[in-house]
Amino acid sequence: MDAAREEELNVGGLRLAREYYELCKPRVVMLIVFTAVVGMFLAVPGMPPLDLLIFATLGITLQSASAAAINQLVDRRIDAHMARTCGRPLVTGMLTVRQSATFTALIGIAGFAILYWLVNPLTAWLTFGGLVGYAGIYTLYLKRATSQNIVIGGAAGAIPPVLGWAAMTGEVSANALLLFLIIFVWTPPHFWALAIERCKEYEDVDIPMLPVTHGVEFTRTQVLLYTILLTIVSLLPFVVTMTGPVYGIGALILDGVFLYYAIRLKWWPKKGLAMKTFAYSIIYLAGIFTLLMVDHYLPGSSVALSA
Repeated sequence: MDAAREEELNVGGLRLAREYYELCKPRVVMLIVFTAVVGMFLAVPGMPPLDLLIFATLGITLQSASAAAINQLVDRRIDAHMARTCGRPLVTGMLTVRQSATFTALIGIAGFAILYWLVNPLTAWLTFGGLVGYAGIYTLYLKRATSQNIVIGGAAGAIPPVLGWAAMTGEVSANALLLFLIIFVWTPPHFWALAIERCKEYEDVDIPMLPVTHGVEFTRTQVLLYTILLTIVSLLPFVVTMTGPVYGIGALILDGVFLYYAIRLKWWPKKGLAMKTFAYSIIYLAGIFTLLMVDHYLPGSSVALSA
C-alpha cells in the first residue's frame, strides 16, 4: 500500500469517527455527564472511589450518547429542515440508518452492562429509564403531541445527578432529588428561549413547541415565570443547609443574570436576545453545579460537617 493510499484511509477513518462522535450530541452529553459526576462527588463526604467513579462515568456517558443517537435516528427527517440540525450525520448521509442503529445499540448495551455489573443495578436501571424517557417517551411521543413536551419530558434530562448519587450510594436521597429539581425547572426556560429563536422552523416541521401553539409573547412570559421559579429552587440547597454561603451567594449572582435576560426578553426583546438567553442558560447550569462541587469541599461546609 503506497503512502498516499494509507493517508487517504487514515483520513477517511478519522472522518467516520468524527461522524459517530457527532451522532452522540457530544456537547449535550458533556453537560449531562458533568451534572452526573457532580452528583457522584456530592454523594460522599470525601473523594469517591476512583474505580467506581470511572465506571459510573463511562456507563452513564455511553447510555446518554445512545439516547442522543436514538433521538437523531427518530428525528432525521425533521432535522433536515432545520438550520440548527441540518448538518447532522444522518441528514448529510455521512452515516446510514443501519450504521447508526448498530452503533447506538452497541454503546447502549455496553453502558448498561458496565453500570449493572461494575457499579450497581439501581444505577443501571435508572439510567436505562432516563434513556427510555428521552429517546422513547419524549422523542417519539411528547415532542409531537403537546406544547408541554419540554416540561413533561424534562424529567429524563434532569435525572443525571440522581444517577451519579445512586452510583456512589446505591440509593436515591432527598438531596439527590433536589439536584433533579433544579435541572427539571431549568429545562423550560432553557429550551423555550431556543424555541423562540427557531419558532418558524418548528412551525414548518409541525412540531408543537410552545411559541408555535401559544405565540412568542406567551412563551416569553413563561420563560420569565420559570426563571423566577428556578431562582427559588436553586436556593433550596442553601436553605436546607445542604450547601454553605459560597454556593448561596454564587447562585444568587447566576440567578440575577438569568433573570436579567428573562426580563429583557419579556419586555425589551430584540433580535438575537433569545439565543443569548439560551446560551447563558447553559453557562448558568454549569455554574450552579460547579458551585455545588466547590462548596461541598470547602472546609467547614455543611455537608462535610454532617458527614
